[in-house]
Amino acid sequence: MTTSTRKQANTSRHQRFRADYGPWALVTGSSDGIGKALATQIAARGVNVVLAARRREQLLAIARDLAATYGVQTRVVAADLTQPPGVDQLEQQTQQMDIGLVALAAGFATSGPFADAALASQLEMVCLNVTAVTRLAHTFARRLTDRDHGGIMLFGSILGRQGVPWVSTYAATKAYAAILAEGLHNELAPRGIDVLSVVPGPVHTAFAARAGLKYESATTPEAVAEAAIAALGKRATVVPGFRARFLVTSLALLPRRRRIRFVGDVMHRMRTPSTSAVDPDAVRK
Repeated sequence: MTTSTRKQANTSRHQRFRADYGPWALVTGSSDGIGKALATQIAARGVNVVLAARRREQLLAIARDLAATYGVQTRVVAADLTQPPGVDQLEQQTQQMDIGLVALAAGFATSGPFADAALASQLEMVCLNVTAVTRLAHTFARRLTDRDHGGIMLFGSILGRQGVPWVSTYAATKAYAAILAEGLHNELAPRGIDVLSVVPGPVHTAFAARAGLKYESATTPEAVAEAAIAALGKRATVVPGFRARFLVTSLALLPRRRRIRFVGDVMHRMRTPSTSAVDPDAVRK
């Protein structure tokens, strides 16, 4: 394929993407990590982007960069989605917008012994990873069905494939997100909505570092975002990265009890010495 042919093919793919999922996309957790990478790749396809996270100044800087680089429009919604008013704010500020794609990438994790963890941080994790995801998925499922097409991405984790000691609450919330996405994929497909469950393995992000986890080998946020966009409208679930897919396949061969113990041992070794002092507020995005 010549350079000219490749450019034409890319242009055609981007035009189809805009037609299917534009003119606006909403990405939560877009101040860094997977959310930021998704916002960038969506903007590169000519779709305008609503950036949502807590850190307003960081969002504004990203918004300026996307607008200058890709010529798209951007909006910023600085909201704490662990709190109901933050979800209210995001729903209200996007109510009149023609949003065709929603990527709920905001996440919150801590690691450590469950019994020693602050209950407030565990409940905040559930509020962001489960309650906010459910509310926003429901809101935009209704809005997207009214326009007869669009897409929703929900983010699980390979940790959500089984219970995981040391990150028990986080793993449980990610199991919820993945299963919700799988159900919605079949439920909403007849109404023109593509729903994708994105199930990453270890990813090099500040999110992991703030959660007190140290990965020796991991994929990049950009690779996860690229795999998610490529799978949208084609599959119900995507596990980005060869290592993650190999791990999922290998673990599936173990009896569930051994799998839980094995993954728990791995997570225990990955915890950094400062894990117990992780500030939950710093982990949210």
